[in-house]
Amino acid sequence: MATAPSHPGTRAFGELMLDFLAYLELERGLSRNTLEAYRSDLLQFSAFLEREGLGALELDARDLRKFVTELASGAGDRPAVAPATVQRKVACLRSFYRHLRREELLDRDPTAELRAPKRAQRLPHVLTRGEVQKLLGAPAGTEPAALRDRALLELMYACGLRASEAVGLDVRDVDLDAGILRARGKGDKERLVPVGRQAVAALKAYVARGRPRLVGNREETRLFVNQRGGGLTRQGLYKIVQRHARTAGLADKMSPHTLRHTFATHLLAGGCDLRSVQEMLGHADIATTQIYTHLSAERLRDVYFDAHPRAAR
Repeated sequence: MATAPSHPGTRAFGELMLDFLAYLELERGLSRNTLEAYRSDLLQFSAFLEREGLGALELDARDLRKFVTELASGAGDRPAVAPATVQRKVACLRSFYRHLRREELLDRDPTAELRAPKRAQRLPHVLTRGEVQKLLGAPAGTEPAALRDRALLELMYACGLRASEAVGLDVRDVDLDAGILRARGKGDKERLVPVGRQAVAALKAYVARGRPRLVGNREETRLFVNQRGGGLTRQGLYKIVQRHARTAGLADKMSPHTLRHTFATHLLAGGCDLRSVQEMLGHADIATTQIYTHLSAERLRDVYFDAHPRAAR
């Protein structure tokens, strides 16, 4: 990581920031992407402190509210920041000042009453069962690439995998006889996810007749490979999903993550309990999973109005 600015007014803050980031990395085990996001947020806060002539250990709640207000509404030639981004920056500051209190550098928490603007909850798009059938039927034929694409799409819908989890799978991570796979989620946390019958069948066909022809003589452990036999990338996965989404007439509403949203929504609509869905998705907080209950309610309402003879729109 780059060092903090060397200006006299921010050097002390830079030391505090680096100590905090080291704590997050060594004791909390946060990923490099998360650490970079925290570092970026704290450097922006450092610039605000320098401009206002404030010290990180001397400011009060009013100063923090000013910083958040400037983020939300814009200041000078700086545009307003999206509410979701403001919430992330506020969460970063809360964590930073809790750390300072743990280190006994402060006897109070200036972020205790800090509030970020609420963001409107946007429900993710999900596919209908019919749309899923069209998408999964799009990779036609028995060529190696078609077998790979069918197995990939079936697996992502069957297990609710993130794009990074799908392309990161090794051959040994999937037990086709037991119908289960080991996914590595955020922060390298592992979880076991069941694999449905049709996904198992598609994977067996790919492993037996598709992958060996793609890999050739290469020593590649990744389950999903590209045309040259190397591990499939996230960009490659996105192109595969988009290509078959266009074939199925779904390109405008489709991304790899759509299959994850659809997996969760269809499970809940089918009666699966929320805690089990949380485990299968690898969510640390069940509140993250609860958005899919809203999606299921929307779907049930649509089914009701379409099916009930005295409730038709």
